[in-house]
Amino acid sequence: MIFLANAKQIYKKNKFIRLIFQVLIFLLIYLSIRAWQSVDNIQGSAPVIIATTLEGEKFDLREYQSKPVLVHFWATWCPVCQFENSNIANLVGDYQVITIASWSETDVQVRAYLADKGLSMPVIVDEDGEWAKVYGVKAVPSSFIIDPQGVIQFIEKGYTSEIGLRLRLWWLE
Repeated sequence: MIFLANAKQIYKKNKFIRLIFQVLIFLLIYLSIRAWQSVDNIQGSAPVIIATTLEGEKFDLREYQSKPVLVHFWATWCPVCQFENSNIANLVGDYQVITIASWSETDVQVRAYLADKGLSMPVIVDEDGEWAKVYGVKAVPSSFIIDPQGVIQFIEKGYTSEIGLRLRLWWLE
């Protein structure tokens, strides 16, 4: 009991100790959330995606094995995705990218969203979230970076910077 009373007094008097304690609590919460998000992460070979893009082109992930590929899950209603989508669109000219609009509206509504935001990127509409289930996606945005052999090397949940994605894709080239 005396130890706790002394610790409480030190905590109250020392701003630096309070700051350290608050940072540790924040990190504990953050890492706990990240661990929960990663429980169902798939590992190993990436599940094959065969679908039709909004542009009507057939997409087959197996044809993208000469270089790394980014498979990015997002939704039109997701505010974090709105911040991140320009990062993803900027990668399209330099790397192999496919985006999957999961739990979103119809093709027409996704097209309208892309036009409204001025985005140009390949999109597969996954209205019912079937592709998201295959990849174990519980929340958007979620990004999977797959190496040239078809193996998932990096998984990012939540916002990811363009430079972070570029570095990971470059590393796998």
